[in-house]
Amino acid sequence: MEYGSTGGGAASSSGGGDAADAQRKKKRFHRHTAHQIQSLEAVFKECPHPDEKTRLQLSRDLGLAPRQIKFWFQNRRTQLKSQHERADNSALRSENDRIRCENIAMREAIKNVICPSCGGPPVEDTYFDEQKLRMENLQLKEELDKISSIAAKYMGRPIAQLPPVQPLHLSSLNLMSMSNFGLPGPSLDLDLLPGSSTSTVPSLTFPTLNISDMDKSLMADIAGNAMEELIRLLQTNEPLWTKSTTDGRDVLNVDTYDQIFPKANSSLKNPNVRVEASRESGVVIMNGLALVDMFIDVNKWAEFFPTIVSKAGTLEVISCGIMDSRSSTLQLMYEEQQVLSPLVPTRHLYFLRFCQQIEPGSWAIVDVSYDITQENLYPPSSCKVHKLPSGCLIQDMPNGYSKVTWLEHVEVEEKGSIHRLYRDLIHSGMAFGAERWLGSLQRMCERYACLMVSGNSSRELGGVIPSPEGKKSMMKVSQRMVSSFCASINPSNGHQWNNISTTDEFEVRATLQKCTDPGQPNGVVISAASTIWLPVPPQHVFNFLRDERTRSQWDVLSNQNPVQEVAHIANGSHPGNSISVLRAYNTSQNNMLILQESCIDSSGSLVVYSPVDLQSINIAMSGEDTTYIPLLPSGFTILRDGRHDGGSNEASMNNNNDTMGEHNRTGGGRGGGSLVTVAFQILVSSLSSSAKMSPESVNTVNNLIGNTIHQIKAALNCSNFEFNSAAALNTEYR
Repeated sequence: MEYGSTGGGAASSSGGGDAADAQRKKKRFHRHTAHQIQSLEAVFKECPHPDEKTRLQLSRDLGLAPRQIKFWFQNRRTQLKSQHERADNSALRSENDRIRCENIAMREAIKNVICPSCGGPPVEDTYFDEQKLRMENLQLKEELDKISSIAAKYMGRPIAQLPPVQPLHLSSLNLMSMSNFGLPGPSLDLDLLPGSSTSTVPSLTFPTLNISDMDKSLMADIAGNAMEELIRLLQTNEPLWTKSTTDGRDVLNVDTYDQIFPKANSSLKNPNVRVEASRESGVVIMNGLALVDMFIDVNKWAEFFPTIVSKAGTLEVISCGIMDSRSSTLQLMYEEQQVLSPLVPTRHLYFLRFCQQIEPGSWAIVDVSYDITQENLYPPSSCKVHKLPSGCLIQDMPNGYSKVTWLEHVEVEEKGSIHRLYRDLIHSGMAFGAERWLGSLQRMCERYACLMVSGNSSRELGGVIPSPEGKKSMMKVSQRMVSSFCASINPSNGHQWNNISTTDEFEVRATLQKCTDPGQPNGVVISAASTIWLPVPPQHVFNFLRDERTRSQWDVLSNQNPVQEVAHIANGSHPGNSISVLRAYNTSQNNMLILQESCIDSSGSLVVYSPVDLQSINIAMSGEDTTYIPLLPSGFTILRDGRHDGGSNEASMNNNNDTMGEHNRTGGGRGGGSLVTVAFQILVSSLSSSAKMSPESVNTVNNLIGNTIHQIKAALNCSNFEFNSAAALNTEYR
């Protein structure tokens, strides 16, 4: 499934309002004079916390507004606090290094001691060993006291009051309450969570990294500075962030950002670099510590975002942090981000992930790029991405919910041209932005909350699935199907897309790979996909494709036979988030059913299905192990095209088809149409030996995708429409 983002700092609308905006900025922002700063500094030395009377007096003397005086003192106190904390950290690090060096030197000296009488090793003195241990314990206690005083500044309590650090272990995710689903929330079974043995996310192996203590110290400094910047970006509105006049998203003011966070080697000096910045907030049905656990476990994190993360791995754990709060955890990680289409290449990132508990019930997690200097680690990519401080702020709410504020901020240097279909979506920052991440997180949390609901909801077909265990088993096999589908669109192990057909309407790309993993048919599989643009709102396309009553209008394999839904499982609060078991009438294969999952959130939607035999469905419904049920999923991804001005499209549709014009006017979207990716997986050979893509296979794939696209267009009354790239070519991006 594909999602857009909420805010892009890279794009700005041009028009007559630019001059007025520039004039307002000029009036609003100015630097204090040297005399004003000198006077303020003099008062600050005497009284860092002036009362209202003093602030009013300064306001009259210096010609500044009382609000400006108040903000100046707040910023000055924050700056002074940061300077003191950096100095304390530096002093503590130096003292720690000195003690470590002395310890090593003493150990080496003891090894070289010889007996003066016989020339052999000295006889061990237990009294000396005890004294040495006492001295080491005293030094460690002093170091702990220093760390405790620094930690108290961040956590509000000294480290001595914290429970002792225990070995890392996996904890269950607690849902204190799921009132939306009518059930108090017990702990969620770990076997049902991402990162289980049924994971379909490719496991990554990396060469051993030579990370020295100096490198780790540098990483800690980078992560600490990134955390300060992230919190400020998340908690500050104007002048750092403004509201877009076109869609209401948060837009980063790049000039103000550069003034507040100056960078010596900013890549913005490169004219080919584009900035993508977005911010979004929302409520998530999961408690804060459970979310933090998910972020720290790379397997859980990757499976929570199968539509965004195609591959992920932890290269090095720099710091394990504090067990009960996960605070101060620092990891060096790798990820590949994807848009579910063969037309958009993946993005590769090496980054540091740092978790810090801000206060009880509140955590911040920051990601920031970190350059790996060793060779043969970077895979080839068509774009270079540098992640500036990004991440999220997690705040516990009553009843086991959390408020999550998400920020994505990257610099992108494209090495090749962006496909015309995705130019608007990517340049707007929505393709990899905060709305896409947060929307996927909200939907997946709802999905796992549904796992804990016993019994059937009002929308479920009762009597078909006999037990809660059967329902959980069906949901697990369906998630494996969705993850496998997402992985097939960006294939791993070096498989590349080959263009096997190009027409004026669409192009078909395919790849051939041998499947040997459990849970997949054993043999050679062709994965083929094509992306088209439709002048129809994404919600309308999604409703059409997921509805079993309209399936015969586009499913060429059903031979226009009607389809009946025989089982239904709700997957969230939106009626489109569901799992279905479908049966086609009047077919020669009466023992074959169709397992389908549809899901939708604020940034995009997904419809995935796979043929499953009747025996396998019965195994899943009875609650048995579904790991070895073979799945070969196909389906659709639907997302908006990123074009906010849909006026020209709507006028064109009204001239040709009043029905489609009405669909666009009432779609509830932000204008524009839909980008629909059609993807099929076909088993072409059950032989274990390698196979080639034969002309017959290519012809079969082309006919299957071509006929499916034509039937979808015909059913939606948009056969004569083609993607108009003029707006994408003429739009100016900041």
